Amino acid sequence: MSAEGHDHAMDHEHEHHHKDTFITKYIFSIDHKMIAKQYLITGIIMGIIGVGMSMLFRMQLAWPEESFKIFNILLGDKFAPNGVMANDIYLALVTIHGTIMVFFVLTAALSGTFSNLLIPLQIGARDMASGFMNMISYWLFFLSSIIMIGSLFVEAGPASSGWTIYPPLSALPQAIPGSGMGMTLWLVSMAIFIASSLMGSLNYVVTVINLRTKGMSMTRLPLTIWAFFVTAIIGIVSFPVLLSAALLLIFDRSFGTSFFLSDIYIAGEVLHYQGGSPVLFEHLFWFLGHPEVYIVLLPALGITSEVIATNSRKPIFGYRAMIMSIIAIAFLSTIVWGHHMFISGMNPFLGSVFTFTTLLIAIPSAVKAFNYITTLWKGNLQLNPAMLFSIGLVSTFITGGLTGIILGDSTLDINVHDTYFVVAHFHLVMGISALYGMFAGIYHWFPKLFGRMLNKNLGYVHFWVTAVCAYGVFFPMHFIGLAGLPRRYYTNTNFPLFDDLQNVNVLITVFALIGGAFQLVFLYNFFSSIFYGKKAVQNPWKSNTLEWTTPVEHIHGNWPGEIPEVHRWPYDYSNPAHDVDFVPQTVPMKEGEEVLHH
Repeated sequence: MSAEGHDHAMDHEHEHHHKDTFITKYIFSIDHKMIAKQYLITGIIMGIIGVGMSMLFRMQLAWPEESFKIFNILLGDKFAPNGVMANDIYLALVTIHGTIMVFFVLTAALSGTFSNLLIPLQIGARDMASGFMNMISYWLFFLSSIIMIGSLFVEAGPASSGWTIYPPLSALPQAIPGSGMGMTLWLVSMAIFIASSLMGSLNYVVTVINLRTKGMSMTRLPLTIWAFFVTAIIGIVSFPVLLSAALLLIFDRSFGTSFFLSDIYIAGEVLHYQGGSPVLFEHLFWFLGHPEVYIVLLPALGITSEVIATNSRKPIFGYRAMIMSIIAIAFLSTIVWGHHMFISGMNPFLGSVFTFTTLLIAIPSAVKAFNYITTLWKGNLQLNPAMLFSIGLVSTFITGGLTGIILGDSTLDINVHDTYFVVAHFHLVMGISALYGMFAGIYHWFPKLFGRMLNKNLGYVHFWVTAVCAYGVFFPMHFIGLAGLPRRYYTNTNFPLFDDLQNVNVLITVFALIGGAFQLVFLYNFFSSIFYGKKAVQNPWKSNTLEWTTPVEHIHGNWPGEIPEVHRWPYDYSNPAHDVDFVPQTVPMKEGEEVLHH
């Protein structure tokens, strides 16, 4: 450790003499572990709201025009007169559900929680590079969440142009009721959210580059840190593009510009806009929108790498190949955005270029999937809930990825574009996979976060019901999509063509309601275990990485005394040169011991 690093450690020793008040410890904290908890609990609350919305619109799809008292209670007389859902609020629920789940749960809660918790702990740092900036990034996220939830209570209703907010619906306040104040609040919320993401990402990148402990070379980093590091870089590259799209959209809405508007008629009236292009917005949106899929997925894959290696009691297979695949995915994900726009009037030749780059991304993804399977092969598997969710992720990543090959092909995609086939594909590959990664991370690092253990049996119930219901919801959805059922319609009763598919919609909704209800098992387990769970030992999973060398009781600065030095890579499980089946990174190499090639 450098002399400067020692001074840094000494500074932290001085901090211990100041008594933290409730506000500096739990609210405006600059300790990365506390900020991780704040992200996690805020993300869980947003997740409850997002999943609750999906339950409501699934009920509407299964039993259209039925009266439900709960609709009237939750949505009020304006949006659910006599308990029958109005079409305006259906579109709004779909929009806000998508926004909350993609950005507030799978992006902020997943990266915010685990990047904050693990980056300093696994690289051997006292804290993030800037604790103050870290705190600001959380509070901006919290503020954007409050504004997004606040938009639900606007008189005309929340934004309702889909989570992709395509103009002209999102650009003309008079277009539909959900284009008014609710849409403006959506844009303000997202602008603040993007600022939060960028501050977090810059902090993560600087911390990984500058604050690694002695001996922690880049090729000794756990795959979790590689995933968080590369995810942060993708965020820094692509999030500003969405910010520019949101700002230009605010100009179009409020200041009379026409970046995205051209030749518009409303009720026979010619509007004065000319020269803009809604397709320009699609380019800007999807330039973030596709890397966003991997901003969501890569942290989940990093967590899975760690959990599978630990619970297989085997070194991860192909460590360097895994790092290269993360980097390749990051690069390729920024040059495939056009495959979301095959039916926007794109030149077919250009479509073939995007088809090629999209199919290329299957290669690093397959490397990851095969390496996970090979790590599991002949391992001494510990099937705890974290491991089950990680294996579940590998399953949904493969099944969801296979349908991506169809959607990535311009000629095939045209037939199923904007049908339930697309909904099924991205929910499996991105939604469910990332949620499984998040659950795996919570079950695995809960002892590190809260110093207690989650109830294992409730974890098993949670996993099996969730796994069955996730496939129960999204597997049949592929078939109604292939049959041509369009997404975002609040009822299909006007189309006799789709009458035969109504039973499938009922089946999907039943699975969704059961799966949603059983998340209460997880919530009970999570919140009761914080207070009443069994006290955790220092290294409950017999893991090799540095975070398990810190004391169970949290201290600001992570390690009392000196930061440990690293001597080996993080996956020395079942090493024949040692008597025990795990060798922590802090154990010096024996004389004559060879470095395992990876």
